[in-house]
Amino acid sequence: MAGRHAADFEQAPQLALLSTDHDNPEDWLRAGQAMERVLLLATLEGLASSFATPPLEWADLRRPLRDPMTGTGYPQVLLRLGYGPRGPGTPRRPVSEVLDIEPWPWAVHGTGEVPVLVPGP
Repeated sequence: MAGRHAADFEQAPQLALLSTDHDNPEDWLRAGQAMERVLLLATLEGLASSFATPPLEWADLRRPLRDPMTGTGYPQVLLRLGYGPRGPGTPRRPVSEVLDIEPWPWAVHGTGEVPVLVPGP
């Protein structure tokens, strides 16, 4: 786009396909949990990620994405992973606005108080 700032990105990003054995609500939940772990680990390793799921929304495109050796599995999530420029930080609220720290009533026995995290206002 004209006037838009350009940035250098990795020339060879990787695609990750997350599949399940079946295609029911329990599998969708498990796929979401696995995706959460992949995204957190990618972030920890300094990788950028983006979803590339449009092919999964079409049955005729989704089927060829199954395991090429067995023809089994149900593709659930397609991610692009690679290195790119660092984006802006996400604004964070102070912890005191999010959590109230209170002692456990049963934990005060002369050894000090054990803090408990309680959702804030």
